[in-house]
Amino acid sequence: MAELKTKENKASVSKFLNGINDTQKRADCKAIARLMREATGKPPKMWGTSIVGYDKYDYEYANGRSGTFMITGFSPRAQNIAVYIMPGFSKFQGLMTNLGKYKTGKSCLYIKRLDDVNQDVLARLIKGSVAEMRRIYSN
Repeated sequence: MAELKTKENKASVSKFLNGINDTQKRADCKAIARLMREATGKPPKMWGTSIVGYDKYDYEYANGRSGTFMITGFSPRAQNIAVYIMPGFSKFQGLMTNLGKYKTGKSCLYIKRLDDVNQDVLARLIKGSVAEMRRIYSN
């Protein structure tokens, strides 16, 4: 069975964030980091080489595969910032209509700039996502 590549590690989150070349993206990521810290009450950790994650949960699939992953996080990508809303978006449709300009994947919210979205709505989305993950995966 393949091992999960994206794992929590001891790399410096500050060094990673300060190393983002684009000044706007760096400022946006630091603001998202504050939102996630407030939502989780947990310090950030690096997950892999390019994801800043908060808190964690243990999972086990029916096939026996198990692991640990972050409850929420983000990654500055070349084209956008990926914000990880781990339970997906189906429970948050009311918030999504007022969020602003974004794209989604299964559990990724893609934004170009933080100014493109309503930051209060983003904060509520992150808090709701964290609460849902903790409800589902309460240890």
